[in-house]
Amino acid sequence: MIESEIERRWWKEAVVYQIYPRSFNDTDGDGVGDLPGIVEKVDYLDDLGIDVVWLNPVYESPNADNGYDVSDYRAIMDEFGGMADWEELSKALHERDMRLIMDLVVNHTSDEHEWFVRSREDDPEYGEFYWWREGVDSGGVEWTSEEGPDGEAPPNGWQSIFGGPAWAYDETREAWYLHLFDRKQPDLHWRNPAVREAIYEMMEWWLEKGVDGFRLDAIAHLGKAEGLPTDLDEPMNGTMKHAGNDPRVHEYLTEMNERVLSRELLTVGEVGTSTVPDEDAHAYLDPERDGLSMLVHFEHVNIDREDSIYEPGEWTLPELKSVLDRWDGLTEEEGWVAQYLSNHDQPRQVSRFGSETYRRESAKLLGTLLHTLRGTPFVYQGEELGMTNYPWTSLSEFEDVATRNPVERAIERGDVESFEEVREAVAAESRDNGRTPVQWTDGENAGFTDGEPWIGINPDKETVNAAAAREDPDSVWHYYRELISLRSDDEVGDLVVYGEYEQLTPEHESLWIYTRTFEGERLLVALNFSDGRTTIDLPTDAVDAGVTADLLLANYAIEGAVTAVGDLADLVLRPWEARVYHVDAE
Repeated sequence: MIESEIERRWWKEAVVYQIYPRSFNDTDGDGVGDLPGIVEKVDYLDDLGIDVVWLNPVYESPNADNGYDVSDYRAIMDEFGGMADWEELSKALHERDMRLIMDLVVNHTSDEHEWFVRSREDDPEYGEFYWWREGVDSGGVEWTSEEGPDGEAPPNGWQSIFGGPAWAYDETREAWYLHLFDRKQPDLHWRNPAVREAIYEMMEWWLEKGVDGFRLDAIAHLGKAEGLPTDLDEPMNGTMKHAGNDPRVHEYLTEMNERVLSRELLTVGEVGTSTVPDEDAHAYLDPERDGLSMLVHFEHVNIDREDSIYEPGEWTLPELKSVLDRWDGLTEEEGWVAQYLSNHDQPRQVSRFGSETYRRESAKLLGTLLHTLRGTPFVYQGEELGMTNYPWTSLSEFEDVATRNPVERAIERGDVESFEEVREAVAAESRDNGRTPVQWTDGENAGFTDGEPWIGINPDKETVNAAAAREDPDSVWHYYRELISLRSDDEVGDLVVYGEYEQLTPEHESLWIYTRTFEGERLLVALNFSDGRTTIDLPTDAVDAGVTADLLLANYAIEGAVTAVGDLADLVLRPWEARVYHVDAE
């Protein structure tokens, strides 16, 4: 790749830090994080080297799904503060040359949003803002619901992503409405031009307030197939097949691109389907079509997922490599991808993809992977500390509806006898693992709040906390600072950001070695995904064995920073060891 072929964008060269406000920092003692709490920690983010903050929803919401059920897009939830607090945060970030993107939740709203309140009353202006349908004769279909009139079934057999039917019966309108997620999250009817106009107007309002882009939640679900067909042979009776990556989504996003978006904004599309067909990926990222900056896909974080949260899953390193390699190929010529292993919808990456036995080493290794692959690294709050999953012991400890609902229904159906029977699988997979509060200190409530925290504090706060990490030069936090600084380094910055990626060990069960190449310069990255020692198996034609390799970064102390590439062939990597070499031009 040569300089003239690069589309340089600030968001390609940036590192994004995701903040889940409820669990970040509480300043008023109510046990819930707030906007002033984020303002209080802006210098912490600046010291880490963060370029962009992605703020999870802070809009007014009844909190059926922790803010992803928006009741007013232009107001701030009381628990988080007010609009003045948001403006103070925006100012504090921009004064430090950091940008701010908002989570845009427009597949659905809250059932308490004015649009839905008026729609359920069949208000002529809002009557078709949502998917309203009449029910069907329950005797003629293979699906049922516990609600609705006697003898009536939902309009189709789709299942909600959060469990149960994807339709709820409304007594006021005497009709069913579609909700792909919780019943308090009715889906907007994007085929209605008035819906789209209202969304674009709201987006423009936020842009005028100075936001630098949007993370578009559940964007793959905006389009629904004609006739809303049921497919009983498909998972969830066809929900994801017929309400995921439907061609209409590209029509809507192309219109959004023409009306609102630009290449100077950071627009991150969340595509949560089990896979994303090549043609859809290209459409989402085509500047002349949907025009999104990058995608957050779920393919790599679904490799260990079974049909339900209470079924244990497994993953292998070749599977993980295969998915991320595929996405590098998809975006090699055009497009970009968000690199992540954890967020508010996922367990902690150390517990899932690393090793709690080698917590510090594996946290650094996983960070090395994300920051040296092609794409924009997304750091989820607490990741830079090496936070781990919470030790859940009872179903009552969970706050997440996507955790509780499926398990409660499985127990009611008799599929499982008790929570204890499935505790290990649920504890490993629950989204609430990523939602326990950031551990700032080893003190009471980890320094997160002076009150009763809304969700449990991980007891490992005694050793895993920001205060201790910042004092320890060998901590995960300081290693992340080094990783982040590579992207702006005068010598290797372009190589780290824009270099071509080549996989060297696709089938190895524990070793991941790859190169990044840019204008004759090369990085060689070697990672050992194992609690045991692994000998480097370097292909003989990967790089010239005689050239010099300068050690750029490593998560273990290493004697001798310069070596010949050929000398790496028989090197034994320690458990979860990561090394990044800058290889001389051949």
